[in-house]
Parts: sequence; C-alpha cells; structure tokens
Amino acid sequence: MPEFLTLQPPEQSFTLLLNNLPEFHPGIEVVPVVTALNRVTAEAINSPEDSPPFHRSTVDGYAVKAADSFGASDSLPAFFRLVGEVPMGAMPEFAVEPGEAALIHTGGALPEGTDAVVMLEHTQLLPPQDLEVYKAAGLHENVVRKGEDLKTGDLVFPAGIKLEPAQLGGLLALGIEKVKVYRQPRVAILSSGDEVVPPEVTPRPGQVRDINSYSLAALVTRYGGLPEVKGIVPDDPGILEGMLKQALTEADLVVITAGSSASTRDLTSEVINRCGKPGVMVHGINIKPGKPTIFAVCDGKPVVGLPGNPVSALVIARLFVSRLVSRLAGLNISLPSAGYQAVLTTNIASQAGREDWIPVTLRQGDGRLVADPIFYKSSLIFTLAGADGLAFIQADATGLNAGDQVFVLPL
Repeated sequence: MPEFLTLQPPEQSFTLLLNNLPEFHPGIEVVPVVTALNRVTAEAINSPEDSPPFHRSTVDGYAVKAADSFGASDSLPAFFRLVGEVPMGAMPEFAVEPGEAALIHTGGALPEGTDAVVMLEHTQLLPPQDLEVYKAAGLHENVVRKGEDLKTGDLVFPAGIKLEPAQLGGLLALGIEKVKVYRQPRVAILSSGDEVVPPEVTPRPGQVRDINSYSLAALVTRYGGLPEVKGIVPDDPGILEGMLKQALTEADLVVITAGSSASTRDLTSEVINRCGKPGVMVHGINIKPGKPTIFAVCDGKPVVGLPGNPVSALVIARLFVSRLVSRLAGLNISLPSAGYQAVLTTNIASQAGREDWIPVTLRQGDGRLVADPIFYKSSLIFTLAGADGLAFIQADATGLNAGDQVFVLPL
C-alpha cells in the first residue's frame, strides 16, 4: 500500500512533529519600535513613567472642584468665577480656588485645586467672568487621572507577545523607542517538479508556473518568518538531496512544495530520510485538501512537504506552517488562530473520518454572518484568492446542511 495512504489525524500528526522538535531558542535583537510590527517581544517591558503623566481632561469644558458643583441643575445652577484658560501642551501656572473654574480643552492638564471637568454644553458663560453650571460633576468625571493607565514600573507587555499596531503606539506613548525582540526564523522554500517553471517564463504545454513558492513566502512573512525562496528542484533525488541538505544548514524550517504529490512522494520521503534523523514522521494526513502532507524532523530541524496543487499547499500552510513559523518566532502557538461562527447557505458533503476545509466567502445577512461555500478544484489558485476563510467540517461528520453553524478560519 502506498505510504501516504496510511493517514493520520491532522492535529495528532502536528503534535507528533512538535513533540519531536528540540526546544528552540531564537536569537535576540534590538530594533526600533517603528519597525517592530509583528515582531515578538524577547523580554518583559515595564513602564518607565506614569501614563498619563498628569491629570488630563477627556472633554472640552471647565475644570472645577467637583464638590462645588453638587446640586447644580437646570432650575438651580451653580455659579463659578472664571479665572483662566489651561494652555495646550503646557502645565497651567495658576491654581483654582473653591468657587472658581478654568476653561480647559480635551487633553489639557487639570490645574491645581480641580478634580473634575464640566462639559461645555452643560454650562453658560456670563461675560466677563461668571459661569453657570447646570449639571453636577462627580469626582474625577471627564478626567483621566495621572497613572490611571499605567504607573511607573507596571508591566506593559510580557515576553513572547506579537507586537500589533496598538502595542507599538503604546510603547511610543511611553517614550520607548527601541525594543528587544526575537530574531525572525529563516524558512527555506523549495519547489520541486520537472514541469515547474519560474513565473516569468511562458510555460510550454505540460508546464506550470511556480506560484507556490511565492504565495508560501508571503504566508511565512505574515506569520513572522524570513522566507528564502531556493528555486525549483527537478525530480532528481541527488539534486533534491543536495539542495535540502544545504537548506537545512541555512534555515530553521524547510518547506518543500510539490514534493509530496503521488508521483514524487517516495522520492521526497526517501530524500528527507537521508538528510537527518528521525526523518519522516508522518506521510499522509486525514484531511481534504492536503492528504499527502509530510511532517519530518531532520537532526532537530522541521521539514514540511506540501502538496503541489496551489489550493492544497496554501490550506495546509495556513493550518500548520503558519503555527510552526509563529512558534519558531517565539510565540507559544499550539492551536489554529481564532475564527468566526457563520451560517452556511448551501449544503456541503463530506466523507466521514476525514477533516474538510472548504473555502468560503463571508457576508452579513439578516443580522448574522453568512458563509457561502466555494466549490473548487485544488489546482485553481483563484479559488482561494476570492475566499475570506476556510469552513471546517469535523472528521465525524458526513457533511453540513444549509442553516448549520460552521467555524470559519480566516485566510
């Protein structure tokens, strides 16, 4: 029986791969925060200062002592004497006494003697210096207090988190301009097959352009890795072995695409087994698309063999290579990322005992998220180009019906 027909459960197979990898310690480097998007923190970051560093107004209005406004209403306003205006970008140089108020703008620093801000629309100015307040302000109302967000020494971010846009903004708000992050893992990508030609070449009959290398490189970049496209390998075991051994010396992960199709599965598997121990651990997983996937470890480094069909290759890469790259980048990733719950619009058939991942488009319909399946052939890349995500059908199901809830993993 062909080797890849001994199919293993997908998650069990991936766990087997992870359990046979040595603990990975990526190097550490210091980078500017402005270039650190999607990088992973290599150490805990603590706040060097209070945030905000002063009591700050969240509205346009008048800074007052809250107790002086208690009982104010439309029929019985509280009266204040206007004593000044808070300058933007500077601390006020005056204090506010009981019964007094100061004009303040959003983001302005509260003057000494005040602890609340009355919104502009709840007041009326009686020139030259009298102010009527028609609504009482509670203590610290419309105010962000000094250190309310963070106090000096507070943990900002732990080690091992991916820096998203909001995190970068937070670091810069604290004056942190550089950050220690893990080095990005290097991922070598080999595309094999006598029929595969570079994208810039016009294919002859029987040939196809290599699109897998570049779509996989984009996926590696998205999940924090540094892709290295090594080129096209002919169906020659000697050449493949040489290129794989070279890639293993240079990279932290090797991905071989098209090397696990039915015609070349034995070639690729045998070559991987010659390049390090323990070698191929799984050849064939119980999933569609992507059944002939290879998981291997060569002397401590992971090797993943993907199907040659573009849809199959990208689906398996999204499910497993993305997590492997994230893990090597310093994230503790064990499960697929979060997705959506959506309602199917069409029946989907499935084979019991096999996981299915079906491309779908998503839209809003009747106040709920709706998934429209895309029925496809695995050689057609534009199937995924037009999809928003992958709908999951469990291995114990024989399909899903229109109206059923389905989990959708974003692409």
